[in-house]
Amino acid sequence: MTALLDRIIERLGDIILGKEHQLRLALTCLLARGHLLIEDLPGVGKTTLAHSLAAVLGLHYQRIQFTSDLLPADILGVSIYNRDTVEFQFHPGPVFSHIVLADEINRATPKTQSALLEAMEENQITIEGETRALPQPFFVIATQNPLYQIGTFPLPESQLDRFLMRIELGYPDTDAERQLLRGDDRRTLLAGVEPLISTSQLLELQRQVDSVHAADALLDYLQALLEFSRQSPRFENGLSPRAGLALLHSAKAWALLAGRDLVLPEDLQTVLPAVVGHRLLAAEDQTESLTGSEQLRLLLESVPLP
Repeated sequence: MTALLDRIIERLGDIILGKEHQLRLALTCLLARGHLLIEDLPGVGKTTLAHSLAAVLGLHYQRIQFTSDLLPADILGVSIYNRDTVEFQFHPGPVFSHIVLADEINRATPKTQSALLEAMEENQITIEGETRALPQPFFVIATQNPLYQIGTFPLPESQLDRFLMRIELGYPDTDAERQLLRGDDRRTLLAGVEPLISTSQLLELQRQVDSVHAADALLDYLQALLEFSRQSPRFENGLSPRAGLALLHSAKAWALLAGRDLVLPEDLQTVLPAVVGHRLLAAEDQTESLTGSEQLRLLLESVPLP
């Protein structure tokens, strides 16, 4: 499976140029059965990343453009009266897909944002008293514009916590951008992509993540990171037990992606910025002294390796 995963990363890299680390994090998030938040400026490839993952993995893909007038029923679906059968018939919304792109999620109202909560947490939705299971795998990729842009509604902490990882793509380097300018249009490339893996193989990879071994010393290191975040005056609130589980599952998936059946401390350190960055808030008196990335570096440097 390692060779297959490497081919997937390589194929994704043919479309999303110069962003191998972000691509590995996105695939890690999917293998760990999490959901991904991409926060960045418009035009850096957020939508293309979601579409590329669906194409390379052979998954059904739906894009939802979040706007201020979007309603929960536009996401989940609605029952419509059928005069021929004299009964209401449920019409599934775009959430019934393997990969759902919630594009510019913070442009919708909080009520509409919360429509995804149950789906992301329980892999199911409840409408009109009936619970409906979502297809497997189920992976939400949400994109978010910076909060200083006009027309945004900040995601509440409960919504942010539903995302296993948050990443940024950023601008491409000079060589990647030149290749992008000289190459084919990304939509043309996507049209010719053939799936490299079946749905059953992907589900098996997700199951294999659970069997990746985490030694007691590794768990000691993870608990020490959690404890430091809770005791340090630099942070408003420490990391929750859910954050600890998110770190562990992400590190296991990263190890599997690297072809290993055990987790190393370096795996935890690699995934920590993406997993913790949107969960760990600096204390009010610390916000001007250190940036977010510096706060995370402080956390890693303050806890010794096992």
